[in-house]
Amino acid sequence: MQEALFYSKSTNGQIKCGLCPWNCILTDGQTGICKVRTNHGGTLITGVYDKVAALGSDPIEKKPLYHFHPGKNILSIGEVGCNLQCSFCQNHRISQCKASEFSGFHNISAKKIVTEALKTWNNIGIAYTYNEPFTFYEFLLDTAELAHSKGLKNVVVSNGYINKEPLQKLLPFINAFNIDLKAFSNDFYKKYTKGKLQPVLDTLKQIAKSQAHLEITTLVIPGLNDEISEFEKMINWIATKLGENVPFHLSRYYPQYKLKAPATPIETLTELYDLAKQKLQHVYLGNVSDEKRSTTYCANCNTPLISRNHYQTEIVALDAEGNCKKCGSTATVII
Repeated sequence: MQEALFYSKSTNGQIKCGLCPWNCILTDGQTGICKVRTNHGGTLITGVYDKVAALGSDPIEKKPLYHFHPGKNILSIGEVGCNLQCSFCQNHRISQCKASEFSGFHNISAKKIVTEALKTWNNIGIAYTYNEPFTFYEFLLDTAELAHSKGLKNVVVSNGYINKEPLQKLLPFINAFNIDLKAFSNDFYKKYTKGKLQPVLDTLKQIAKSQAHLEITTLVIPGLNDEISEFEKMINWIATKLGENVPFHLSRYYPQYKLKAPATPIETLTELYDLAKQKLQHVYLGNVSDEKRSTTYCANCNTPLISRNHYQTEIVALDAEGNCKKCGSTATVII
């Protein structure tokens, strides 16, 4: 059993986990909201260390990351568990499962994962994804430190629900994040994720102040988070608090898990895309076939820089430093 990080003990055998904003207080034998961290005789242990529930090589664009080594692949790993309970979860079979009840783990060490990443074709590093990576924080940290020492890149795809201190400890080893901003309403978070909005906003600001690359994804759900005035507040917040050059992905929702609302109309996505483009330099549509709205354009001269068709990526007009070949402007793309 692997002892977890970021917790405190009390005299009555209870422990308080300090990893995420839930700050779970657990009695002996009790597991946290994340479904993987358990009080074992007064010691907090993690049930997802030296094992994975999923492992595979993906295009970096699938994370989605559009401004971070376009056209490259990345070795992706995931576990079980999540500290939110989204009714529309796209990976609920692993994210909403307890570690103690999952039978599909594959035992693997951080060293073995790094070795696999080093020998995988066209691979830049390791992505911690599929379920919520912060729930397997200890394994993530150890793997990321080792990968970093070997010159590999580390990518985290997350809901952003983590406390400041654990995130700060992790930041020196993470090269890029894609954070889900599920809505700009605390009522939405409370009703449909069982969480809160503010901790996610705090995480986004903390990452934006670091050296890590940041992109944001919002899954657009008709009737729930596509209200225009609320969306405009979100875009204004991103532009003013994080920067107008942060890549922003609008992803099409399809019925999944407990939520049976119809798929997002394409017209809704294009309307929100146009609104976002008024404030943000780089906006993309996901889960749809739309080459125009998946292409990266120069924010200065509007030259197409990177064209995309699903996960087929072609660098059209970027130089080796990630600048526009036509006008020389910095395109905020890491090559």
